[in-house]
Amino acid sequence: MYPVFAAEPAWSADGKTLAFDTFRHDNGEIFVIDERGGAQNVSHNTAADMEPSWSPDGAMLAFASNRDQGRFAIYTMTLSSKQQHSVMQLTSVDQGSSQPRWSPDGTKIAYESVVLGSHEIFVMNRDGTGQMNLTHSASSDEMWPSWSPDGSKIAFQSDAGEGGNIDVFVMNADGSGTTRLTTNADSDVAPVWSPDGTRIAFQSNRDGNDEIYVMNTDGTGQTRLTNDAAVDSGPEWQPVVP
Repeated sequence: MYPVFAAEPAWSADGKTLAFDTFRHDNGEIFVIDERGGAQNVSHNTAADMEPSWSPDGAMLAFASNRDQGRFAIYTMTLSSKQQHSVMQLTSVDQGSSQPRWSPDGTKIAYESVVLGSHEIFVMNRDGTGQMNLTHSASSDEMWPSWSPDGSKIAFQSDAGEGGNIDVFVMNADGSGTTRLTTNADSDVAPVWSPDGTRIAFQSNRDGNDEIYVMNTDGTGQTRLTNDAAVDSGPEWQPVVP
């Protein structure tokens, strides 16, 4: 029996609905909470469904699952008020894909894959076509893509820094212009852009345990936001809604 826990929160674009994954029935499932409260299971699967990401129009969730042959692939789920959610597989199981993230305009999905032997950041069209490797780094692992609000850049984590430590990087949406933002000797991971595009939140263990930090998009002004003995991980910004 797995312990019950919830992780990987993802806000809808209107800031009113939160999706997350949880292990509570010996398998991973995706739940959704709206502004009325109460968690609704939208997975109902015996496999591990995890890492949800909302489409900008709020009609679909991209997620990772090992429901096919026990290996992870990227899927989308079209949500229905009748609870008959339509699921579409976008990547093949031999690609070992996870961590899907919708582009702000809803036309593309960035994700992480080990199809080439190391963890790489890929991007594809929302229907799974046009899969393209952005990082091309066989000697290091690149993971956890996060789009800037204008869709022009993608932040990610990589162990390409000195000594193999994990840092936060940013690149253009076509994979060019990679820049390292953190240079800490410990692990800086799980970057996510703020809705206004001025800051990036991330997780770091630089002070002895995992805490949430924030920085400007050029890497300056790194500031710790949490300070406790527990593990604080997986930051997610709530959208700014007028």
